[in-house]
Amino acid sequence: QVQLAESGGGSVQAGESLTLSCAASGFPFRRYCLGWFRQVGNKEREKVAAHIPFSGPTYFLDSVKGRFAISLDNDKNTLYLQMNSLKPEDTAMYYCTVGDCLRGADYEYWGQGTQVTVSS
Repeated sequence: QVQLAESGGGSVQAGESLTLSCAASGFPFRRYCLGWFRQVGNKEREKVAAHIPFSGPTYFLDSVKGRFAISLDNDKNTLYLQMNSLKPEDTAMYYCTVGDCLRGADYEYWGQGTQVTVSS
């Protein structure tokens, strides 16, 4: 059973940093696509960053390039999103997601989300 648990969200001032964590279990961590999405209210979720197995970080939303970094700890089965120079427009619920992309699957499992609020 795939389980994803995000943590690390919170309320910060613009310009500050946060690191989100996603503790994962129940699937071969090194062989799945791993990603971070965010959602504001009822708006559509947007992909923030993605990590492709055997390729590394392969996607960043244009508005976060140069400020956010995605990394993983294979020993701990944990995915991270390091967010620097946060802006009020980064305020959203952030979700960790995974999928068996090597077999053609899309992101199919989602965590419960962690709220990030950035004030000016």
